[in-house]
Order: sequence, then C-alpha cells, then structure tokens
Amino acid sequence: MNVVDAVNHRLSVRAFKPDPVDATVVKGLIEAAARSPSGGNLQPWRVQAVTGAPLEALRQTMLKRVAAPDTPEYAIYPDNLWEPLRSRRFQVGEDLYASLGIPREDKMARLQWFSRNGQGFGAPVLLFFSIDRRCGPPQWSDIGMYMQTLMLLAVEQGLDTCAQEFWSHYHQVVHDHVGLPEGHMLFSGMALGYRDETAPVNSWRSRRDPFEAFAEMKGF
Repeated sequence: MNVVDAVNHRLSVRAFKPDPVDATVVKGLIEAAARSPSGGNLQPWRVQAVTGAPLEALRQTMLKRVAAPDTPEYAIYPDNLWEPLRSRRFQVGEDLYASLGIPREDKMARLQWFSRNGQGFGAPVLLFFSIDRRCGPPQWSDIGMYMQTLMLLAVEQGLDTCAQEFWSHYHQVVHDHVGLPEGHMLFSGMALGYRDETAPVNSWRSRRDPFEAFAEMKGF
C-alpha cells in the first residue's frame, strides 16, 4: 500500500469489531510513528495504550460520567465559529446523523449516540496522547503530526482509527484510570481496531473543499 492509498482509506471509524489487536502490533505502531516531524526534535508526545480489564473499567465509569464532563483544559473549537468553518462543522454533523437515520429533532437519540464516544465506539484499544503543560502550540502541532502518522501506519496494518479529542473533556477520568504522566495535560484519545464494515456509520466520508477553496500556487 502506498501513502496516497493509506490517506484515502483512512477515515474516522465509529463502529469497531471486538477483535483484539496484538500487543506487538500496537507497540510497533507507537514506535514507528515516532519518526514523525518534531520541531527541534523535542518529541513532546507521550502515549498510553489501554485494552482489556483497564479499558473495561474506564468504559464502566464513562457510562456514569458521560453526562458530567470535567472542566475542559482547552477549547476544541474557537468560540462563535465563522464561515466557512461553521458550515463545515454543521455539515459533518448532519452527514453523520443522516447515516444513522437520526433526525435533528430526536435529541435523545443524538445524545445516546454521542455517549458512544465514551465507549471508544467499541474499539478493543484506546490510545491517549498527552503533553507537558509547559509546551506551546508548536509542540501541539507535533502531537497532531504524530497522531496522523500513527493513523496511516495503522491503515497499512489493516487497522482503523478514530481520533477523539472528546476525551479532553474527561481528562480526570482518564487520569484516574490510566495515570497521566506528572505535569502532563491530556490532548486527545484515539480508538484503534478493526472496522465494522456492516455498520452504516462507517459507510460515508466527510466532505472536503476543492483545491481552489484553500490553496493557491504562485510562480509555477
């Protein structure tokens, strides 16, 4: 599989098979992704992989805590999103719930679906990414590149992922179950496993704007 194929195959999978992922494969992905770009070679990422009994304990806690998030330590989205960002976010939500057959007015069904985030969408492995609180936005971008590299490497192994900044709203829950490194802030989680091809929620792709909407070329 070449890189273009991996990029095109990757999507945010929201329904996984329960099939376990071998520990050597998970470790291999985490190690290989460390070749991601890192300004000044700071390598600010810290990664913790959870499965089995620890993951099940976390899920059980989230059944009770999903309606009571922790005080967030950072804003996932800017306040009062402007165009075209606002419309893009609105559209991806509409497409997601349309794939599930959940209308906008069915608030309860939407909340019930949202709570599946706290179960990692059934993935057999959850990864948690944290960063030293003293780091700034450039190091946050390093973590983003690390996560993207890991997601593409997962595709090569026949695996799928879903990056979940959702977990940043439950950082204390994660710390209680996983034990974040001292002085670190939880940046994101990631579900890892095998895609359930029969799940309708995995049958659509988020939209992307055409080249002309976000890029320009000069001097070519």
